[in-house]
Amino acid sequence: MEKGHSSTAGQPPSPAEVTTSHHLTTPPGLTDQEFVGLKDAVIESHTYNLTSAQCSSLLAQHIHAPADVVWSVIRRFDKPQIYKHFIKSCSVKEGSVIEQGCTRDVIVISGLPAATSTERLDLLDDEKHVMAFTIIGGEHRLRNYRAVTTVHEGSVPEKTIVLESYMVDVPEGNSEEDTRFFADTVVRLNLQKLASVSEAIARGGDSAAVGESLSR
Repeated sequence: MEKGHSSTAGQPPSPAEVTTSHHLTTPPGLTDQEFVGLKDAVIESHTYNLTSAQCSSLLAQHIHAPADVVWSVIRRFDKPQIYKHFIKSCSVKEGSVIEQGCTRDVIVISGLPAATSTERLDLLDDEKHVMAFTIIGGEHRLRNYRAVTTVHEGSVPEKTIVLESYMVDVPEGNSEEDTRFFADTVVRLNLQKLASVSEAIARGGDSAAVGESLSR
């Protein structure tokens, strides 16, 4: 098994690995009742086998917009800057098809402990609304970083819940807590912006620029 491979296919962890248990703890922002209905999805898509030098986390975000609208933003693997903070630009090879295995090259804004990131699309499921990617190169501190994002219809119309999890190596000299705090902060800010962008699109009118970017 590859180091830190996601266990969604049911592979047991090796003796040197432990399996995450995100399905046992309700993430901040969700009620226990909301999370009960999402546990199967968490087990299927947000479970990882970790070594002792890795950490993982699961975050959630409510968005007052239809799931299809939210997914239309997330699925643009070639345009993460639409909702992800700290990205200056993103490029894919001309003529590339956005499908499993394609890659993107990201340039990060100055002031962060990163400069570039090369990322591979591992999964893009338009039926189940699941996207996964892995960072495979670049100048940054997130080694062996893999993230999975899933979109779920809420209990009321026009309300969506987004779950995003990740696994990543703990850099030498850093603690697991510090690594998780840094990664959680970035993911949380991205999810908050995803909510703002999606809600603007759902309202219409004040989202012309975003809509134009999505249609390209």
